[in-house]
Amino acid sequence: MPAARRVFSAVWVVLVLLFASSAASATDEGALRVGSKRFTESYILAEILAQTAAPQLRSAPTVRQGLGNTAIVYEALRSGAIDLYAEYTGTISAEILRSPKPLAREAMQAALAPLGLGVAIPLGFNDGYAFAMRASEAERLGIRRLSDLARHPALKFGLSNEFIGRADGWRGVAKHYALPQQPTGLDHGLAYDAVTAGQVDVIDIYTTDAKIDHLGLRVLEDDRGYFPRYDAVVLYRLDVPQRLPQAWAALQTLEGRIDERAMIAMNARAELQGQAFDRIARDFLAGGAAAADHASGFMARLFGPDLARLARQHLVLVAVSVGLATLIGVPVAIWVFPHLRLRALVLGAAGLLQTVPSLALLAVLISAIGAIGTLPALIALTLYSLLPIMRNAVTGLADVSDGLKQAGTALGMTPGQNLRLVQLPLALPTLVAGVRTATTIAIGTATIAAFIGAGGFGERIVTGLALNDKQLLLAGALPAAGLALLSEAVFELLEWVLRRWRR
Repeated sequence: MPAARRVFSAVWVVLVLLFASSAASATDEGALRVGSKRFTESYILAEILAQTAAPQLRSAPTVRQGLGNTAIVYEALRSGAIDLYAEYTGTISAEILRSPKPLAREAMQAALAPLGLGVAIPLGFNDGYAFAMRASEAERLGIRRLSDLARHPALKFGLSNEFIGRADGWRGVAKHYALPQQPTGLDHGLAYDAVTAGQVDVIDIYTTDAKIDHLGLRVLEDDRGYFPRYDAVVLYRLDVPQRLPQAWAALQTLEGRIDERAMIAMNARAELQGQAFDRIARDFLAGGAAAADHASGFMARLFGPDLARLARQHLVLVAVSVGLATLIGVPVAIWVFPHLRLRALVLGAAGLLQTVPSLALLAVLISAIGAIGTLPALIALTLYSLLPIMRNAVTGLADVSDGLKQAGTALGMTPGQNLRLVQLPLALPTLVAGVRTATTIAIGTATIAAFIGAGGFGERIVTGLALNDKQLLLAGALPAAGLALLSEAVFELLEWVLRRWRR
């Protein structure tokens, strides 16, 4: 079908242009791209690194905040989507290099060099893993050390999903201390609320978390020395010092400059006072923390200066992905419609895509195409939009009666004319309903794109989760819900127009 081939050619051109744009941005010799994981300290350190390098760069550095856990951020670094980020020596040894024992920096350098990576600029503090409990509960049970936990199998553990899966995480510590408990996965930002509310008894923490003292938690002693040191360093691509020598020289001035007390204070400003990460970094680099101020109110967050940017990013993600899914899905549905077995196979494959968790699909796409940000997000959203569009297109065509098709044939129409002039117009309302469903799904799913730096309203939601900031979470969720309601109104109007047209 020539028309279908033209559609597929157009889709291919769009994807090539998107990929070329992403690749061009990833290979800009004068650019610096800084990444971060999805917790408070990593957000702050990314801003400190970016602001330190900025005066020595031709263009402002790009900060890819909240990309996810170690696996995603490391894959972004390895693929060249980012140039550097703040990492921890214990994580490099155990998670990235899979060493059974802690490595010295020289050994890390030797192991990382063949990967095109290096470790440098120790920032001056250790942020280790530890377990914590409510101090009152720990006192009641006589728990002060990790080894004491083995005597209380009924304790409820709420541990971050990354910690549960890490090589140096739950499995290792449970074996080392013979702990019989079965942990529940819990987002790190929500764990503090859960433990203070008594929903869980033990959580994993970072030793520079600001809420430890604020909430009156007891950090349990690692009495058998399981956890290694997690000294903060910069993990970087080896081409950065040669490509950006002045910026690299500026970054080296950070060596040893951030001690644990300073890091805890900066975390506190973000988590307890609701201050912006870029402001905290700016104040630190200017010579120390500024006077504390109060967090912005909800309305100020909802209608903050980033609202227009996030709305634009979210709209682009949804419009482009649903548009591409329509361009792909409708011709495919028309093609497979007459072939029952092929139709079942294609719709089954599209349905199978719906069962793949969003973050897992994004991680696979990052690895496959070597990019983070808009491109993998658009591909994932397009794949998720295919099923409702294809299924409704097939259903709409199936609802066209044989009598109407035969009437078209009796009038001398060719099969192509019959499809274009009879079947597709009659199937159009059902097809539009599929696009409507796909749009609603895409608006909700697009919030996940913020985990890989694609922006949108999910950016507020991801940051709110990291800070356990309910107002910021709501400031991201409400505009997304408003966008979904707006799309419903637009499609309702479109369906009304179609009904009038059919009369």
